[in-house]
Amino acid sequence: MARTSDDAPDVTDVEMEALHAVELGLEWLQRANGMLVSFHHATGHAMDHLDDAERTLRACGHDEFADELRDDLLPSGAVDERWTYDLLETFQSGLLNEATGFERRVRDDIADGHSHVAERQQEREWRRRAREPDE
Repeated sequence: MARTSDDAPDVTDVEMEALHAVELGLEWLQRANGMLVSFHHATGHAMDHLDDAERTLRACGHDEFADELRDDLLPSGAVDERWTYDLLETFQSGLLNEATGFERRVRDDIADGHSHVAERQQEREWRRRAREPDE
């Protein structure tokens, strides 16, 4: 069920600040995950082109370059012999998963499971100002 801005947990300003910092940290890790997915896809596309280049180089008589692609570049990993899917899975099952669980525990404990507590307060305040502009 979606919560409305009227569903306000009873938190102190410092707790709200802490909740907001934890949420933002998780959101930035989620962005990093998206960047890793993009990195994974871009690397995969690049490797597909290099795979095509191996066949084309071989077809036009440049076996030495084709062999180098086949033997050195294509089987190598992106970082320390690790392929991009491995990096992505390690990040997702490690830091991202741990941070997601941590954020949920903090939110459950401090704000009764409410998310975006700071934004909800800001929404209430801006709506109040719109209703009562000269106060």
